Amino acid sequence: MTDIKSLSFDELKNEIASLALPSYRAEQIYKWLHVNGVSSFDEMTDLSKDLRSRLKEAYLIPVCEIEEKYESKLDSTVKYLFRLYDGEYIESVVMKYKYGYTICISSQVGCRMGCSFCASTLAGFGRNLLPAELEGQIHSAQRDLGIRISHIVLMGIGEPLDNFDNVIKFLHTVNHEKGLNISLRDITLSSCGIVPKIYALIDEKLPITLTLSLHAPNDEIRDKMMPVNKKWGVDEVIKACREYAEKTKRRVSFEYTLIKDVNDSEECARELAKKLRGFISHVNLIPVNDVEERGNVRSGDEAVRKFQSVLQSLGINATIRRTLGKDINASCGQLRRRKKVDE
Repeated sequence: MTDIKSLSFDELKNEIASLALPSYRAEQIYKWLHVNGVSSFDEMTDLSKDLRSRLKEAYLIPVCEIEEKYESKLDSTVKYLFRLYDGEYIESVVMKYKYGYTICISSQVGCRMGCSFCASTLAGFGRNLLPAELEGQIHSAQRDLGIRISHIVLMGIGEPLDNFDNVIKFLHTVNHEKGLNISLRDITLSSCGIVPKIYALIDEKLPITLTLSLHAPNDEIRDKMMPVNKKWGVDEVIKACREYAEKTKRRVSFEYTLIKDVNDSEECARELAKKLRGFISHVNLIPVNDVEERGNVRSGDEAVRKFQSVLQSLGINATIRRTLGKDINASCGQLRRRKKVDE
């Protein structure tokens, strides 16, 4: 069966034409799928029963069903474990800010990047998410919470640039004026640094924010933390980020997870500042998450503040990430891993 929700608007129009249906049906169906976020053809109440039956026979609407939901008692953060049509699981997190609601979505079932501080890879890699499943996380959360999500972060389970084609199609769809119409400037994509795909993203000319999971100032440290670095080293990935900033005129953010006695020294801060000089960038400092199997120890508050102070003194904009949903383990990967173990 054809995944109808992953079709672009133009592709859907062609499908409707092939069914010998009037062209206005494409707009009706597209609105049901991408504005209303329906999970079945039966919900498309302005279509005849006969047409709904025809659609059900030929097309599939992949949905993200809520398997588990956790609400923080500390803030308004909500974490979801979604079940997909094939029984796989992914996670999403909805966070409330002054400007509205942001959702952090997954791009893959699991991850094959193998970063030493991350829980997302522990339960193994399953598959890439379809464009419909990327968008479906937004629809399921909006429907459940009765809100409109205005900002998207591709920073959940998976490496977005390892699912490049589906992610690009999703970005175009979620930005479409006849769909959710979310501004590309309100979308952030986080990558561990697949350099050829960063250049491919530049060629797409999409004004999204790029965030790089850097986590170390040199290859010696990063090689041990992130296997991807053995293919594309620190200098090479920062060079690609510089070009991204120059071509898109968008600030690049660098995620830097601080691990005690690994990458949190003043020397590391100075080396990092030296490599990031000269282009519009920002460093987001993150005390490492407590993941039992990883054994990493988070840097102390004083060490984190010292690292930030050194960067700022050398002209690098740096902030310390505010932890949201701490009481519900809002960082991605932990719910899926637990579910897989229970099964």
